[in-house]
Amino acid sequence: MTTLIAAYVFALTTAVSVLFQIALALGAPWGYLAMGGRFPGKFPPAMRVAALAQAVVLALLAVIVATKARLVLAGFYAFSEAATWGVFAISVLSLTMNLATPSSRERNLWAPVALVLALSSLVVALA
Repeated sequence: MTTLIAAYVFALTTAVSVLFQIALALGAPWGYLAMGGRFPGKFPPAMRVAALAQAVVLALLAVIVATKARLVLAGFYAFSEAATWGVFAISVLSLTMNLATPSSRERNLWAPVALVLALSSLVVALA
């Protein structure tokens, strides 16, 4: 997989995750698919804020990967060289957490997504 393809895969996969988090923040009844399924249905207000914060963090991770792939923000390339390894580490942590969740629905949905994010960020980080 080329660096450019990996960066686009990361960006697209992250975009889907960001949209999911925004939907949770806006009250979508998908709580059973997040946070170990502890909040089935709509998230309570504090968790909606957390979902929105997670959407922002995910978007920032995508920008870091896109910068390392030289798709955006050329002036931050040097920063992105090291930061992409942080993105990879976060992606591996996310994969681990999604594999360990007690919610089989969440695990079946998000573990493959987290695997794609980990692998694509690794390809970009190695470039």
